[in-house]
Amino acid sequence: MKTLADVFRETLKEKGISSFGVLSKRFRGSKNPLQEVALEIINGKGAIFRLPEKTAHAWDLKGNRVGGSCYAYAPMCMGEKFEMVLSPEELRSKLPEWPFFIIDLSLWDRHTSREKGKLCLQIIQSYGLLKDHFTGRELTVAPAGEEFRRMFRGPLDRITTYEGPVAGFLKEKGIGEVVLLDPWADEVLTGEDFEVGAFVVGGIVDTSGKKRGTTPEIGRELEGAGIKVRRRKIVLKGDVIGVPDRINRIIGILLGMMVDGMSMDEAVYEFQEPRHARWRLRKELPKRAIRYRINGKTYRVVEKELFESYSNWLKIRWEDFVKVLRELDLIALERKRIHRLNRISVPRVIKGKLHRVILLKKAAMLCYNC
Repeated sequence: MKTLADVFRETLKEKGISSFGVLSKRFRGSKNPLQEVALEIINGKGAIFRLPEKTAHAWDLKGNRVGGSCYAYAPMCMGEKFEMVLSPEELRSKLPEWPFFIIDLSLWDRHTSREKGKLCLQIIQSYGLLKDHFTGRELTVAPAGEEFRRMFRGPLDRITTYEGPVAGFLKEKGIGEVVLLDPWADEVLTGEDFEVGAFVVGGIVDTSGKKRGTTPEIGRELEGAGIKVRRRKIVLKGDVIGVPDRINRIIGILLGMMVDGMSMDEAVYEFQEPRHARWRLRKELPKRAIRYRINGKTYRVVEKELFESYSNWLKIRWEDFVKVLRELDLIALERKRIHRLNRISVPRVIKGKLHRVILLKKAAMLCYNC
């Protein structure tokens, strides 16, 4: 999917422009000058002008620094001094129809004041992600009530707000089918789902507490209003556990798949925090535990090398690994030591579970040899 930077690049190419500069110091340290300059043009702050002399700072259309350019971004007030070659109106006319990313706040009143503040922060961060790829106006908040507008500290004028329900907004835009990101859905999000005109993310964390499992309510309301809903979930290696639950991280995962071509697992890893990874590790480690029975006491042991294996797809640090071991009362031993334990133990089923029983003398011998 094209980004705003891609559209800007193609438009400059059509005009025979191979590089552009800036007259402001503001962009000189930019990591993505094409995107940032295009965003300013889209927002009507400036345009591309032809200059009589080359600028001191410029980039080619790949974003690499070049010696200078006779074409530059400058504020609109420069229109009296220089010839405008790309106006905000012209660049806007080139924009494709990007999907809307809708934050459904119909369950806003179920949150505490602190939770509402966190939601506002996540929405601001979501805007930041979208303006790094598109224009930011693809982010839609509905219904955007008075309390939300009062608490929101982000750029209300640069996102799309709608006072009524999400279904009303969709009907106004002529969108009859959406993808609802729902951790309780049966089907997993795929590339085929990117064709819809809007993605709906519930403005609620529903994986725990009293709000657990409330996202499906949003889907039922949309369907009741005549909107076709594809309920989809994001998974990490087939499981929702370990997938971030914050709005901005969910949108980041979507963008990673849609724009950057990441696989779902890669995108989840990119936006995962250690605490999300620990959620999944708590589920994974017990599957790999071996039960040893020594002198009537059971010890659950896992291979220490599992840390390297899991860290390939879970964003865990060694301290996270140790923390989960302690929480689950597991012992981590090197693989070679586990092999020694297996050699001196015999398998037995105790209370329906497989154990490896070690005689006390053999266990003492093993510890002495270690």
